[in-house]
Amino acid sequence: MKRRAFLTTAGVGLAASTVAAPAIAQSQPEIKWRLASSYPKSLDTIYGAVEFIAKRVAAATDNKFQIRTFAAGEIVPALQVLDAVQNGTVECGQSAAYFYVGKDPTFCFDTAMPFGLNTRQHIAWMMHGGGLELMREQFKEYNIHNIPAGNTGAQMGGWFRKEIKGVEDLKGLKMRIGGLAGQVLTPLGLVPQQLGGADIYPALERGTIDAAEFVGPYDDEKLGFHKVAKNYYYPGWWEGSAQIPLLFNLQAWEQLPASYRTVLEMACWEANSWMLAKYDTLNAAALKRLVGGGATLRVFPREMMQACEKAAFDLYDQIATSNPRFKKVYEAWKPFLEEERLWFRVAENGFDSFVYSQSSQRR
Repeated sequence: MKRRAFLTTAGVGLAASTVAAPAIAQSQPEIKWRLASSYPKSLDTIYGAVEFIAKRVAAATDNKFQIRTFAAGEIVPALQVLDAVQNGTVECGQSAAYFYVGKDPTFCFDTAMPFGLNTRQHIAWMMHGGGLELMREQFKEYNIHNIPAGNTGAQMGGWFRKEIKGVEDLKGLKMRIGGLAGQVLTPLGLVPQQLGGADIYPALERGTIDAAEFVGPYDDEKLGFHKVAKNYYYPGWWEGSAQIPLLFNLQAWEQLPASYRTVLEMACWEANSWMLAKYDTLNAAALKRLVGGGATLRVFPREMMQACEKAAFDLYDQIATSNPRFKKVYEAWKPFLEEERLWFRVAENGFDSFVYSQSSQRR
């Protein structure tokens, strides 16, 4: 009798749980958001990351929460995404934070600092080194909540019409370059230009600019830079890591059900790995194609990079004297950078240096 009672009770419990799950799902609201990106659809890795996030969110919420993605220029121009999110024109956006260096140079810590953290170090700083909390303080001043949602890895130094043999060759050079790197190079004579991805090729083709950096071989090939400038330089010392966040209007974010916020966070962090892995997979073959097609691969002169590194940290010290928010982040970021370099010099660099030298000897 007790056994029959137990089975009856258990059966009721199972039935109740089976009914309850759909009821809970049905109780969640249907939400439709718009996402404005700073990137064109042709860039299937950067722009592809927001499509990836939108699909993940829809699948996890039984299509109750849908995010429609728009490329640069479809709702707002590439470099106005932060403004559109801030004022609620769209609920969320994808944009490199350092595009908004004119508003506050502190934004650059979110994306990349010249001669700063590499990709793994950047992720460590954001997840466990206090970086995410510091950058959320920064974005909150602009009515925005941010979540890392992609990383390109170390970038290339870009495409130049003429060979760069030293610091003297930078004088008068008009270059599309993002973030604080333009301010680092200005005292050395370079004339920085801020352009969205889709606007770079026409400017380079017409001679409006003399050089341009963007991401790396896979995207650069798609945008056709090798057709109008043959000298392909490395490394992109201004972007040893380049994080691409998702930006959310603060009111829209706070009004989301807690479960939807969790789903979004999970999708963004997954996209962070997805983007990096895709670039690491595709860049090698693209670099071979570019060189095979006539691009000349060149390394920046060491003395030029040494001059740029000094100029970079001089600039940071200078900004910190007049910008309290920049100073707060800088004073936390710099010691973290030094600690990470101490560790990476031992294990990571020791391993990498050996295996790469062995690989080159076998060829």
